[in-house]
Amino acid sequence: MKYRKLGDSDLEVSEISLGSWLTYGVGVEADKARACLEEAFSVGINFIDTANVYGQGAAETFLGEALKGRQRDSYVLATKVYFPMSDTDRGLSRGQVEKQLADSLQRLRTDYLDLYQCHRYDWDTPLEETMEALTRAVEAGKVRYIGFSEWPAERIEAALNMSGVAKFVSSQPQYSLLWREPEDELIPLCAANGISQIVWSPLGQGVLSGKYDPKKPPPKDSRAASAQMGGFIDRLMQPKVLHAVQQLRPIAGEAGLTMPQFALAWVLRCVRMRRPRA
Repeated sequence: MKYRKLGDSDLEVSEISLGSWLTYGVGVEADKARACLEEAFSVGINFIDTANVYGQGAAETFLGEALKGRQRDSYVLATKVYFPMSDTDRGLSRGQVEKQLADSLQRLRTDYLDLYQCHRYDWDTPLEETMEALTRAVEAGKVRYIGFSEWPAERIEAALNMSGVAKFVSSQPQYSLLWREPEDELIPLCAANGISQIVWSPLGQGVLSGKYDPKKPPPKDSRAASAQMGGFIDRLMQPKVLHAVQQLRPIAGEAGLTMPQFALAWVLRCVRMRRPRA
């Protein structure tokens, strides 16, 4: 396993991280989830990413239980805040950041987070209020660093231009061979400001594994066939997309890689090669 510095921070994270969307505490049985976590650590993964909204707290609760016997400084733990946790609890207001952070820390059974991320941009809360709340969390020692996911470029720039607030060190965009939108503006902006990318869905929700044959129904044990986990995959399960993915097989084979390895290697190389524009 190779490791990289996370933006302008002192966090050294594995190039491959372990996410938990639609899986831990929800779509994957606890024993299988625990086995996955243990295998991740055994191959050198030290970066665990989750969110309060994953399973409405279930993913954080699972991780808190599964990680409780492991030395805290042996892994990097990240979670997120924004999406509704109840009819009245959502967003990035001062009150919500404080409340949801306290709840996440309790579920995760830890005194601090290595990375706390804004899961989306909150248009209903002034940016100044959000950044003040995040900064207070850092100053209180409850959060080491902050990040964001899927923020508009102009809102990122506005936050970076504020004085006296904590600085973002990470961005979490959707990015893969099937979704390259971040290349145009987001990645260059972040590269110019010491912000790393923590890519979500680099395998296109499993489509880039090549396991979906365009001429056959999806395997019964796959995400696409699951009513619980397949709700976001429809746009990728189109015949033309599946046919295009199959055309990657000889390219991956020439490189001596499996399809999932090829998709991950592409993301790792492309993110590393992105440089600020002149």
